Amino acid sequence: MGDWYRQEIVDPGKQPLLFLLLGFLGAFLFIRLSVRMIRAEVSWWPRNVTPGGLHIHHVVFGVIFMIIGGLGLASPIGTRHPWAEIEAALFGIGTALVLDEFALILHLKDVYWSEDGRLSVDAVVVGAAVCGLLLLGAAPFGVNDASVDGAPVSGWTYAAVVAVNAGFALVALGKGKAFTGLLGILVPLFTVVGALRLARPGSPWARSHYPAGGRKAERAQVREEREGWRRRLRIRVYDAIAGKPSAP
Repeated sequence: MGDWYRQEIVDPGKQPLLFLLLGFLGAFLFIRLSVRMIRAEVSWWPRNVTPGGLHIHHVVFGVIFMIIGGLGLASPIGTRHPWAEIEAALFGIGTALVLDEFALILHLKDVYWSEDGRLSVDAVVVGAAVCGLLLLGAAPFGVNDASVDGAPVSGWTYAAVVAVNAGFALVALGKGKAFTGLLGILVPLFTVVGALRLARPGSPWARSHYPAGGRKAERAQVREEREGWRRRLRIRVYDAIAGKPSAP
């Protein structure tokens, strides 16, 4: 096990990324436990930070951790052991705290326990998946695949690969396929599948390409209803991990 860890994590320089992922997951699980304890009004658990009546959201602490971690990684000590791992973990903790309140940043109001607040959990899931794929060696837009028998290729070839895969990602996102579009940045196959499938009803692509009452619009609606069980399953998992929303 020790040899595998050294060969797969330490030697390729992935240890800081691993610490970032561990910090990310640990901070998310802890902050969700904390807010659920506060919501349940558990007497012995610390309350919200409200100096002078001002409610300081944990996204503020997340920004501070990200700044400290980011500056540390960019500094000369950012490449030294153990500072690289420490700064990466701080950055991961800060990123989790920020993404956990992503919906608040987007809506500019506290929607944490509403249906809109589920967007924060989506952001955390995507962030963890992207970090995990990077740890496994995936490269953005499939640039690792732009080679011939492992030999380097020209810059134009790299540019073409990135442009094609980025185009598929944009189409997938435009069709309302958020997960496939974002994860496809690292695994291009996802973007191809998302770009070729029918758009979700109400997505920008559906509004501009599927006329109301048309065959594609009806097919998209039927598929959305047929695949509703996936959304319901995801909601149940989210409720178990992050807590059930109390406001529509």
